[in-house]
Amino acid sequence: MKILVTGAAGFIGFHTVRRLIGRGDEVVGLDSINDYYDVRIKYGRLSECGVAQDKIIEKKPVQSSKYISYRFVQMQLEDKASIDALFSIEKFDRVINLAAQAGVRYSITNPDAYVQSNIVGFINILEACRHNSVEHLAYASSSSVYGLNEAQPFSTSNNVDHPMSLYAATKKSNELMAHTYSHLYGLPTTGLRFFTVYGPWGRPDMALFLFTKAILENRPIDVFNHGDMLRDFTYVDDIVEGVIRVIDNVAKVNKNWSGLTPEPNSSSAPYKIYNIGNNAPVKLLDFITAIEKSLGKQAQKNMLPLQAGDVPSTYANVDDLINDLGYKPQTSIETGIENFIVWYKSFFNIKD
Repeated sequence: MKILVTGAAGFIGFHTVRRLIGRGDEVVGLDSINDYYDVRIKYGRLSECGVAQDKIIEKKPVQSSKYISYRFVQMQLEDKASIDALFSIEKFDRVINLAAQAGVRYSITNPDAYVQSNIVGFINILEACRHNSVEHLAYASSSSVYGLNEAQPFSTSNNVDHPMSLYAATKKSNELMAHTYSHLYGLPTTGLRFFTVYGPWGRPDMALFLFTKAILENRPIDVFNHGDMLRDFTYVDDIVEGVIRVIDNVAKVNKNWSGLTPEPNSSSAPYKIYNIGNNAPVKLLDFITAIEKSLGKQAQKNMLPLQAGDVPSTYANVDDLINDLGYKPQTSIETGIENFIVWYKSFFNIKD
């Protein structure tokens, strides 16, 4: 298939691109390469896929020197004219939208960035899919949409109308916008609620990266909620396996769906929502212990209260993923953290 992956210089997008290339799909990667975090990591990911930094010209597709089936284009989702032109020329079979302004805390101080990328950008993707006969759109949502919901494990049949951050609200809006296009235009869409993704090439603003860097530099780490938070940490390869299985299985109409008792995770339109999580929450202090063990070094801990916008616990119900796609994430925290630290030391040239 010919597949567009947005957010291709990002953490999950980079790993997804490599999986698609590896199995023989023709892939076009798109990313704005913004400076939300260290762009050296973004260019490093692109380099791994054969895209040289000095070859990138905005809005001009660059052919990978490593993979004949991969091209990359620097472009903003909010640039409607350029998105429309790209879709019109390339005629994608399917689209995986992983581009977004990420980060719960950043959304509190920089709301405009989230509206532009996550809402304006997403409507441009929906419109382009609609007008270019795209067979299936899979897009990143987030476990953050569960907000004030306390019923655990989080199920896609739960109500998610009480977000705790603007980031979560934009992700919920994506699900609503996607349903509208599935209903009005028959565009098959599948939303993926990711749960705390970690692994090699991860984002510098995420806990694993921050903790590893601080411990190696002999600086204290900030441990929020006094370490009592639970997170359903999910290894990036497990996330990507879920993404691949979803894009291959086009969303279908739920023939048993009823407007009298409406299920929120499916519809009378070709629309579906899945959780992708490890289904095994880990206490933050245990996560830190695993990092310390892998590094062979103790962390200095600065114990702090829960931050605004954070939830104390996440826990994914993945029954639909198992029943529909025969898949359940299973990488252990110990294995995932060790893989990350091996990458971290190699990327930053840190000697043991």
